[in-house]
Amino acid sequence: MTIERNWAGNLTYRASRIEHPSSVAELQEVFARGGAMRMLGSRHCFNDIADTDGVLVVLDRLPEVFEVNADRDAVRVSGGLRYGDIAPRLAAEGLALANLASLPHISIAGAVATGTHGSGDALGSLASSVRALTVVTPAGEVRALARGDEDFEGAVVSLGALGAVVDVTLDVEPTYDVAQHVFEHPSWDAILADFDEVTGVGTSVSIFSTWTRTDIADQIWVKQRHPEAHELLRDDLFERLGAEPATGERHPILGVDPIACTDQLGVPGPWFERLAHFKLEFTPSAGAEIQSEYLVPRADAVAAIQAVRTLAGQIAPLLLVNEIRTVAADDLWLSSAHGTDAVGIHFTWKPDEAAVRAFLPTLEALLPATARPHWGKVFTLDPSEVRSRYTRWDDFAALAARFDPERRLVNPYLERLGL
Repeated sequence: MTIERNWAGNLTYRASRIEHPSSVAELQEVFARGGAMRMLGSRHCFNDIADTDGVLVVLDRLPEVFEVNADRDAVRVSGGLRYGDIAPRLAAEGLALANLASLPHISIAGAVATGTHGSGDALGSLASSVRALTVVTPAGEVRALARGDEDFEGAVVSLGALGAVVDVTLDVEPTYDVAQHVFEHPSWDAILADFDEVTGVGTSVSIFSTWTRTDIADQIWVKQRHPEAHELLRDDLFERLGAEPATGERHPILGVDPIACTDQLGVPGPWFERLAHFKLEFTPSAGAEIQSEYLVPRADAVAAIQAVRTLAGQIAPLLLVNEIRTVAADDLWLSSAHGTDAVGIHFTWKPDEAAVRAFLPTLEALLPATARPHWGKVFTLDPSEVRSRYTRWDDFAALAARFDPERRLVNPYLERLGL
């Protein structure tokens, strides 16, 4: 039996073998052998969403695709590539993506399928930039879907339930520079009093806290398209927050060497060297951590953060860092921002999964009933509750049944959700 683990090391996959097809034809041959299967990306999920006791299929050896269209507003790329693989190539073409997640190390197809996101009031999740994708179903059928097609909005954030996403077409725009500033010790009361102003002060804003104190947060990271970024230091918002500009490079986790972090201190640089928190050439950490995240409608954000604040004494001993980010609304059925601008409350926990899982029901009970857990992270919310928070869940279940009528992609994770 092949023993493989996820990036964090908290999950050992149960698969009997792992296949790396080198062509679509080989992928179809793998599917034709029958049995249970799941797709495996860069292994950055912290739960068993990709697990199976059958065969894991990895697309990292398919022929590389990188094709900019004639209008230069889209690029078709292999689903198995990572964002960090395509970003420098786009920049060399004078092009850019609107946003990146905190890690550039994640695979495109995997990030899209789980609704992964970065931060920015006006920026959607990574899935929202998808304008087309090609899926190979378990029956070996090749299906191309594009915006405007009947099934498209259900097929993008797919939880791996439809098949293997062999290529994705992403929206792009002309390249741009970004400058990044870090501000320290802002007041929580002031942040929550002017939450919209705080999250709207830059192109991308993240608020970090270890919750060792409830009066102040640790840091606010502001990424702003250049040349507007120089105005940040003259904005009286940070004075009102009681925050001070960092005097050196910082890591999101206090006391950790920032060598792996993207450049700060307002030094402008290419979009792909600033929008992510971490550099591609570094492993951001050893991976020994657990992650959870809950996205709430923007209208519920302050109440959700206040709920977290009341639990600070229980959270801090388990926590490495908490990050608060924003995501613009989209129309994708299983996106955590479906139909609403959302605020993500993300927890990077110490690697004690038993203690984290024991605490999560307490947290989940205090969060607003609109909170949607990130599909690829650890949560304990009752599956019926999760389903009820997605108005198109039944439509998605019907779509998955059409793409995979034999339920070969339905693993225990999807079974728990009622698929």
